[in-house]
Amino acid sequence: MTQIAGWSELDDKAVAIARALAMDAVQKVGNGHPGTAMSLAPVAYNLFQRHLVHDPADPHWLGRDRFILSCGHSSLTLYTQLFFSGYGLEMEDMQSFRTWGSLTPGHPEYGHTAGVEMTTGPLGAGVATAVGFAMAARYERGLLDPHAPVGSSIFDHSIWVLCSDGDLQEGVSGEASSLAGTQELGNLNLIYDDNRISIEGDTHVSFTEDVAARYRAYGWHVQEVEALADGNIDLASLDAAMLAAKAETRKPSLIRMHSVIAWPAPKLRGTAKSHGSALGDEEIAATKKELGLNPDEKFAMPTEVFAHVRSVKDRGAAAHAAWNKKFDAWSAANPERAQLLNRLQKRELPTGWDSALPVFEAGKDLATRAASGHVINAIAKALPEFWGGSADLAESNNTTIEGGKSFLPASSQMKDADPYGRIIHFGIREHAMGSILNGITLHGLTRTFGGTFAVFSDYMRPAVRLAALMDIPSTFIWTHDSIGLGEDGPTHQPIEHFAALRAIPNFAVIRPADANEVAQAWRSILKRQKPAGLLLSRQNLRTVDRSTHGAASGVDKGAYILKDASTAPRVVIIATGSEVGIALDAQIALEADGIATRVVSAPCLEWFNEETESYRSSVIPTTALRVSVEAGIAQGWREYVGDKGIVISLDHFGASAGAGKLFAEFGFSAERIVGDIKKAL
Repeated sequence: MTQIAGWSELDDKAVAIARALAMDAVQKVGNGHPGTAMSLAPVAYNLFQRHLVHDPADPHWLGRDRFILSCGHSSLTLYTQLFFSGYGLEMEDMQSFRTWGSLTPGHPEYGHTAGVEMTTGPLGAGVATAVGFAMAARYERGLLDPHAPVGSSIFDHSIWVLCSDGDLQEGVSGEASSLAGTQELGNLNLIYDDNRISIEGDTHVSFTEDVAARYRAYGWHVQEVEALADGNIDLASLDAAMLAAKAETRKPSLIRMHSVIAWPAPKLRGTAKSHGSALGDEEIAATKKELGLNPDEKFAMPTEVFAHVRSVKDRGAAAHAAWNKKFDAWSAANPERAQLLNRLQKRELPTGWDSALPVFEAGKDLATRAASGHVINAIAKALPEFWGGSADLAESNNTTIEGGKSFLPASSQMKDADPYGRIIHFGIREHAMGSILNGITLHGLTRTFGGTFAVFSDYMRPAVRLAALMDIPSTFIWTHDSIGLGEDGPTHQPIEHFAALRAIPNFAVIRPADANEVAQAWRSILKRQKPAGLLLSRQNLRTVDRSTHGAASGVDKGAYILKDASTAPRVVIIATGSEVGIALDAQIALEADGIATRVVSAPCLEWFNEETESYRSSVIPTTALRVSVEAGIAQGWREYVGDKGIVISLDHFGASAGAGKLFAEFGFSAERIVGDIKKAL
């Protein structure tokens, strides 16, 4: 291997061991992706040993760099370095790769294995989420140390990403990379492993563009590193490129690194078979000979190599101790900001933060999207860590923080540009927006949100699913939540989306019925700190008189009695969002006819399901005729109304017309509800 300053024979041996571990781990379990982990071994080793600022003894150290393995299928690339560095993985963990209960699952999982900054596997997600990490780092610096010269703040750090051809084929990476260029995220460094191999073989069957030129067009600092004549990584050139990337603070950096997958396997290097299959004992033995290792030894780790690679712990501890001294000096000089940081690290909300949340007057109709806008601005006044934006729909989504300024680099000529601004302009990039929100959330200190129309939640579903899988408190705002958006027609009217979003495990879907439910929903979201999505109306909805109806605080329980029956209820109408008002009208008519009817507002079925059985049955008794009313598909409601209950739903696409006309034509009226109930009774 080409030598670089400070590189020793022990480093060569460590890289050889890393390649062998990739082969052995996959061979033992019988499945996995050895090829990329073999070829990337020197890259990841050099990063963790020489460039990455990290302390394995404290994976959550605030001053660390962040590393994201976007090509999550090559998880052994990361696991080996976590093992070498002393993050808690040991040889038995490498030997239990991809098996039940192991700390080394098939793809890296956030919260499961120390040192894993995010769950990766869906290609492109790591690249896009890393953009969120980089944006969060800048915003947090603005909160804590805004006046320090570039590169001098204790909060300055780098975001490193390893990605593959597949990552850069996925559209989400392009969406996010384009925005990263606009944002001039000089703290973001992306190493692109251009090995031209995927499952179907040579990537040139579908991917022939000049990636370097594309990233230059995005506004990135681009370097190219060719492979050596024998196909191995040119580590000396790569090391120089990494140093240059760290020195570039005005642009995000792409290092396009050419490699040969599964190097130095004699027969399978450069082949698709090495991408996702075990190499076989014969090829592994031959490869180990190429590496100068004992072909008969499996999971080898010579004592002297192990001691050498683990010494990174000492370097990490020393870097951490030096950082702590600077941190103490910063804290003494900035006591108020230090107090803020302490609160942010604990994920606490300040005392009385919600006292300024608006209380909306009954009798005044207001779209829940508009109510959310008022609430967002009230929250922003109390929480400096609260920031967000929209996928080019801020005026429609009501996501603008008034006076917050636009989060844009200092060089931007746009009005109200501020590198520490609170308003994020994601552009028309819903999928990237979702991933970036996840990255901001994962970075750890701030709370963010992003908005678009509900129908376009389809574009961002993979990011929403990852938020739920990682159990992180990303907040998604989806307005124009039904046929009530009217004249834009069926392309923009969500029908199946409520059910599709509710199908995601560990994800709360909240559809408030009026403005005060919106305020309570936001209060609950911020307190719960779990992944959640708000579904909000375009059209005005009545603001319920809480002096005669249930308190909006019931939202926190997911469903509550909004208006009770005059006597023991014969009928319980369960509704969400804009349909709650229709249910209240139906109740008046039914009660006038002597039919005792209760109306239950059910903004969040997931929260309701978390309540005790006694509470749930007290709100929706099984002794009554149960009726659900929601302008979406019926799927999911039978669980709440039972076999003999009534589901009033919309199981076809909408049309272009005013909201009132559409609700009437499609049967969302008090008259229809009353008629169906009387018929059933």
